[in-house]
Amino acid sequence: MTSTDTHADETVGKRVTELTTIFERGLTENLGVGASLGIRLEAAGEGYTRYYLDPNPATINAMFTVHGGVLATLMDTAMGSAVFTRLGDGVAYTTLELKLNFIRSVTLDGSRLTCAANAVHIGRRTATAEGRITDAAGKLIAHGSTTILVLQPEQ
Repeated sequence: MTSTDTHADETVGKRVTELTTIFERGLTENLGVGASLGIRLEAAGEGYTRYYLDPNPATINAMFTVHGGVLATLMDTAMGSAVFTRLGDGVAYTTLELKLNFIRSVTLDGSRLTCAANAVHIGRRTATAEGRITDAAGKLIAHGSTTILVLQPEQ
């Protein structure tokens, strides 16, 4: 392992710790999508995150299926976080573009939804990521991609 590898591992470790801390704080203080919709961080590593959602009455639409906006929020959260794990200290991000393909609807049958996301490209100004939402049986619910604006700290 080179000193560059060690530095990269430390940065990824810091980002994963930050993600975990942010989500735990949100749950404790009843803030954010984790608390309001039930989105939870399950795993994170370099360029990768996995979140889950147990559909509940707060996540459904008038047809009693999980609202597409909730699925988009789950995927946006996972893909943005996957990018975040690869950003340097003090670097922030925001979503520029979000594209989802909905494959099948989700009812309140107790099936957990999992979104796995991977960073595809990390640049100085933009980044991209891909994500997939599956149900407990492994069936594809939605897949998508994002373009992220990378916000460098002011010098």
